[in-house]
Amino acid sequence: MSNCSMLTVAEAVKTSTSDLRKLRTTARPCIDASDVVAPPGYTVEVVAAGLSFPCGMTVADDGTVFIAEGGTTWPTRPWMPPRLLRLDTNGKMRALAIEEEGGLRGLGYHDGYVYATAKGGYTSRVLRFDPKSGERKVLIDKLPDGGWHEPGGPVFDREGIMYFAQGSVAQQGVIEPSGFTVDIARHPHAKDIPGQDVTLTGNNVWSFDPIVPYGDNTSTGPFKPYGTAAQKGEVIKGEFWCSTGVYRSRPDGSEPELLAWGIRNPYGLAINEEGELYASDNDFEEKGNRAVGEDPDRIWHIKNASQPFGSVKTPEWFGYPDYSGYGLPLWDEKHKPMRGKQAEQLIQDPPPLSGPAAVLFEPHTCLTKMDFCKLDAFGHRGKLFLTQWGTLAPLNTLRPEALKRGFQVALVDVKAGTSEPFLRNKQPGPAGAAPGSGGLERPVDCKFHPDGRSLYVLDFGSVNVKRNTMLAYAHTGVLWRVTRD
Repeated sequence: MSNCSMLTVAEAVKTSTSDLRKLRTTARPCIDASDVVAPPGYTVEVVAAGLSFPCGMTVADDGTVFIAEGGTTWPTRPWMPPRLLRLDTNGKMRALAIEEEGGLRGLGYHDGYVYATAKGGYTSRVLRFDPKSGERKVLIDKLPDGGWHEPGGPVFDREGIMYFAQGSVAQQGVIEPSGFTVDIARHPHAKDIPGQDVTLTGNNVWSFDPIVPYGDNTSTGPFKPYGTAAQKGEVIKGEFWCSTGVYRSRPDGSEPELLAWGIRNPYGLAINEEGELYASDNDFEEKGNRAVGEDPDRIWHIKNASQPFGSVKTPEWFGYPDYSGYGLPLWDEKHKPMRGKQAEQLIQDPPPLSGPAAVLFEPHTCLTKMDFCKLDAFGHRGKLFLTQWGTLAPLNTLRPEALKRGFQVALVDVKAGTSEPFLRNKQPGPAGAAPGSGGLERPVDCKFHPDGRSLYVLDFGSVNVKRNTMLAYAHTGVLWRVTRD
């Protein structure tokens, strides 16, 4: 492609391929499609660059692309607003709306409207936007949040039913000081909420209290705000609007139905041609006062989604906060961490465990959004295309083998439980780890064009990860397109 859209705060402008190789953004000075490896018979090109923290996208029936910029709801530089962008088929891009209540996370298109999930405050939301005017309507504003993980979806099935999800509030099953700027400082009353009644073991996590002057330790239990201990035998009532839940509803948000809970981070949702729903999920981290070693990333098959709409009486449970992607308890010897205190059991006599996982991946790959190929034109019909954002090591694990995991688009066979790279860099890891490379940084979403001939891949951009912190950089996100020759 001879030129692409380069986005500034005000508007998008055309730029050349050669200019993309010598950008003024020092965090990502080069963007070069020739540094991205695709299978023979496929061409990679840059469609838009200069995006700020893009984290979701969708494509309308006429090929118009909508992109969600997450805004400064992560540790980022500089501060940026969360925006909904519209990229017309003529290549013109503009900001359609700004989500002032928090950060947009995912987009879907259905029946002439753009749907979105967004977080901010103590609840996440499902929104609907007019694709021309940007007029916004809140459909659902009850998903428990104020903490660590994101809302997932929305996606739609053939009957127009909408599916969406909400990740956990706590990072490791209990609110800890490691999430001070996310959980405690902004939302001191935030906590996980179960989808069914649970009885607690009384095990708590002792941690350093960053709020008390001169410092002290405090005890915190599961499904509790920071600093509130659990009691042995205490019953926490399940609620319909729970964290770690997967839901469906009518397109207007009416008649919501809880399908599953206990999924730590169901950020990516996708429905295949058979109408089966799959959710991506990321591992527990190997740090802190409830550390978990070698928990695999995974894709879950949500079997309740195959039941008739409105008929699900009991949600599936996928193990959070006590079980890994292997279906093992977190206190199993297999999950002994290199650092931190190993997790203890939190729920006494838990619900039946759903699973097993449809597909397992190496720990700390960081699975994000995904899309099934449903037409023949692109090839690989029936397979799942999965973006892998890439590890946060050494922040979430000190294992050196985890440093290069992810940073690609995987081709997944959910029936066989296998995966292989589809789109990757010439060298493992993000482009920024290889001096001079202009390839992928952190793929976060992918969507097929409605004609089935091309796959759009959204790249979050440059992120600097160290042992105790991470920092994401604005104006470094990219929209790529992969086309079959």
